[in-house]
Amino acid sequence: MNLEEIQAFGTAYTAAWNSGEPGAVAAFFEPSGSLKVNEAEPAVGREAVAQVAEGFMTAFPDMVLTMDSVRLTEAGAEYHWTLEGTNTGPGGSGNRVRFSGYEEWTLSEAGLVARSLGNFDESEYNRQLHFGIEGR
Repeated sequence: MNLEEIQAFGTAYTAAWNSGEPGAVAAFFEPSGSLKVNEAEPAVGREAVAQVAEGFMTAFPDMVLTMDSVRLTEAGAEYHWTLEGTNTGPGGSGNRVRFSGYEEWTLSEAGLVARSLGNFDESEYNRQLHFGIEGR
């Protein structure tokens, strides 16, 4: 992929996250692709990737994901994002969160994500879940 193609891919991936359809996110991955978020076990396969997306979509029904940037790397691409939403899903705190992170993508020859290593500040995320964006 060239820069223009990866930017279009990132824009479409962001739209998939904002669609409320977990399968739309999973469609950007190879059938055996994986998504690892921080230190969690990787979700392998489209169904498992869809479950990860569904977890965020359920926890934050009003979530909006913004693509901050996307750039090509030697291994594929790096996708930087910010998620904002209110934790009103089942058992939610009712607090609003806004946190940023990135995914390191290894892309397949078909132009899909073969492996994504997702990273965000989990302690800041947990703080916001408990106290909101501006709390403590």
